[in-house]
Amino acid sequence: MFTGLIQAVGTVSATTPLTPVPKGLRLVIDPGSFNHQPALGDSIAVSGCCLTIADHPQPRAWAFDVIPESLAKTNLGLLKPGSKVNLEHALTPTTYLGGHFVQGHVDGQVSVAHLQTGDDWRVWLHLSEPSPDAPADDLWPCIIPKGSVTLDGTSLTIASVHRQPFQVAGTHLPGRCFSVALIPTTLEKTTLASWRVGSKVNFEADMLAKTVMNVVRNMGLPTGGLGGLGGLGGHSS
Repeated sequence: MFTGLIQAVGTVSATTPLTPVPKGLRLVIDPGSFNHQPALGDSIAVSGCCLTIADHPQPRAWAFDVIPESLAKTNLGLLKPGSKVNLEHALTPTTYLGGHFVQGHVDGQVSVAHLQTGDDWRVWLHLSEPSPDAPADDLWPCIIPKGSVTLDGTSLTIASVHRQPFQVAGTHLPGRCFSVALIPTTLEKTTLASWRVGSKVNFEADMLAKTVMNVVRNMGLPTGGLGGLGGLGGHSS
């Protein structure tokens, strides 16, 4: 379990095929300024994906074994030496919870649809089909204005929700988009400033919202009209 508050930005130092796991990956990361010294078996969120420390090949190097399912659901398969990643170690019972409860179980990927930079950084992201076993129809009801979302491991607040196609500054965007605002501290302390239109972003919906939706669905009640509840504040179109 994590909070979504990034503690350091690490740098990928190596990626190699994982033997004997077909299509797996051994990911080695330099944790940079991270002063946490994890033991073998400890959990670290790497850009939002919960991974286990498998080895310390060097004093300041963490090695993780990434299985094919994680590579299929996340953007970790796109990493190469020199890539930057957000890092957070698992919370404890006494950890200050300044973000929200994050499992590190990435639901899939969303894509950056539009960027507004300058004094008011805003990013619009498109939820199409994040992954085969997490279809958009199941996750969209969890996208709620002023609700929480985890993007590349970072806890953020949803600023607006758009069910239907719409325009931003003359740019046509598809339906099933949502936006987040990024403050200067977030841009400075995370990898989010590197996002560009088309970037693939690890996405985890709020675990509490997913739990509620599963309960409602298992009771046989409709959920399709719950996504982007305008009554909770924010813009919903």
